[in-house]
Amino acid sequence: MRARILGAGIVGLSVADELIRRGHQVTVVDPAPGSGASYAAAGMLSPAGEAWHGEEELTRLCLSSLALWPDLAAKLGVPVHTRGTLLVGVDAGDVQQVERQLSVLDLAGVSYERLVRRELLAREPGLGRVAGGAFLAEDHSVDPRAVVAALLDRLSTRVGATSFRPGERQRAGVETNTVTVIATGAQLPDPYSSLIRPVRGDVVRVRTQEPVERTVRAWAHGEQIYVVPRIDGDEVVIGATTEERDGPLLPTVEGVWRLLDSARRVVPALDRASVVEVTSRDRPGTADNLPLVGPTHEPGVVLAAGAYRNGVLLAPLIAQLVADHIETGSVEPAVDPRRFLMKEDG
Repeated sequence: MRARILGAGIVGLSVADELIRRGHQVTVVDPAPGSGASYAAAGMLSPAGEAWHGEEELTRLCLSSLALWPDLAAKLGVPVHTRGTLLVGVDAGDVQQVERQLSVLDLAGVSYERLVRRELLAREPGLGRVAGGAFLAEDHSVDPRAVVAALLDRLSTRVGATSFRPGERQRAGVETNTVTVIATGAQLPDPYSSLIRPVRGDVVRVRTQEPVERTVRAWAHGEQIYVVPRIDGDEVVIGATTEERDGPLLPTVEGVWRLLDSARRVVPALDRASVVEVTSRDRPGTADNLPLVGPTHEPGVVLAAGAYRNGVLLAPLIAQLVADHIETGSVEPAVDPRRFLMKEDG
């Protein structure tokens, strides 16, 4: 089988790698590989930290994909930060939100360790005036930029990456023994563009001489914030705002202020950190927050899109699902794109 992958973010590249591993011929089409949401992502491999009410199927998929990450990281030679994640609340109202999240984990059968303030400080001495929280031992992180670079390097000797040309997707869809996989993030080509809602996120990267040992996901006076340390240096990623707005991919003053204000409440030492980068990108959201992975109404056209906040985490599972579908026709019902395409057609 020949496959053309539209999009060279972490999802598209993972699909390409999986298809090549299975012996298929692959071309990746992207004028700027790795420059979309993968470039801004913090890289949390965090199914427990992302779990929420009404999203049980998404939690199931995220847990399945997390199990694939050790092999993928080893294959790529990319380190995984495995010191776990702290889920914390700054005040009593925030702790109530933490407790709501822990109740979701109870239903999903995901283990955690509930911690009081003293125990949280023992795990992460740099925390500020937090009121309570939990330790998620299996929630890890990885540097998405390093993953994209490793995938590009791995594929460079076998895959030709070209710029997108108008009409190329349509031609690919009708060629014999050729499939087109659309993995273009928050901007899908017609007729699929309406299936994705771009959700803007601002992210701040800082350098600090006072290291953060673990990923911290926090509620800070009602604001959600995460602080993700890189395993191989002094960089810390702070994110991320969530706004459904149009316009150029430029961070806003209000968004950046909210991030930094919340982060310094959770980890006060970040006051002394140096800001090295501020980035804004669109996440690919869907109506039910589940990805779109599988066939469309066009023969030979497959979607690998809509991973929203979990693109890095879900990349290896999406790659397997796409490859399985191409080879056997199998589809994971929870992420079948036809759940929306059929509604539109009707």
